[in-house]
Amino acid sequence: MPLPSAPPTAAAPPDGMPSYRLLTGPDDAAFCRRVSDALALGYVLHGSPAATFNGQTVIVAQAVIWPGVRHTTL
Repeated sequence: MPLPSAPPTAAAPPDGMPSYRLLTGPDDAAFCRRVSDALALGYVLHGSPAATFNGQTVIVAQAVIWPGVRHTTL
């Protein structure tokens, strides 16, 4: 599936995508591609990645945010 495109300087993410995304999944090439695709769209990494083991598979998570959108912490 082709990725939506937006210049990294866009005020908002393309195609109505959220400004904050938490990408999760098994630690495999598909997950790495999803993170790489988000970065190629203009998202930036937010915080450190996380990993856990569910008894069968390592599950990883990485947050990404759209630059220039004000994000508040609770």
